[in-house]
Amino acid sequence: MGMTETHIEHRRGTDRELVGWIRPSGEDFVAVDLLGRDVTGNVDWLEAEEALEELGIGYLADAYELRLASGEWLRVRVTEVTPETIGLTVDDGAFNVIGGEKQLYSARFPLDPNELRPAA
Repeated sequence: MGMTETHIEHRRGTDRELVGWIRPSGEDFVAVDLLGRDVTGNVDWLEAEEALEELGIGYLADAYELRLASGEWLRVRVTEVTPETIGLTVDDGAFNVIGGEKQLYSARFPLDPNELRPAA
């Protein structure tokens, strides 16, 4: 399920950083992370907020693997996330080199585990 107008932004109270969305689901709510993955099942509003606050955004700094058209998996890092796309760059050990040429890729939002998965 992609982003819809029913998704409600949730921002941390301390710095107003976007940490995810809360999606209505019947009488309940589902917390959704910045990669578009459900963090909870059906819970009440407070539990959804707490789940997003606890999760934070640290997972965006983790390494991921992107499936290329050839079927091979390429190690990448997240550079940007929007409700339309996930921006990625190759994790070749030179990720933080200033001025280095970066290979940029994108994956569909929300994250599809057949296309983008956490690195082993």
